[in-house]
Amino acid sequence: MKDIEQNYARTFATTSGIAVLKHLRKITIERVLGPDATDAQLRSLEAQRALIHQIETLIERGK
Repeated sequence: MKDIEQNYARTFATTSGIAVLKHLRKITIERVLGPDATDAQLRSLEAQRALIHQIETLIERGK
């Protein structure tokens, strides 16, 4: 598992990787749904947020 963690850390340490991760955070973590959001929309966004969280966790472990 350490190899994949190091790969994530190296990939997202580049200028391009940092920009991509920032964009992913903007469209998931920082996204706010309105009060009319459906259950399906909320679940979908939460799954996306969980994936970004997993990527960030792997990056931290790989440092």
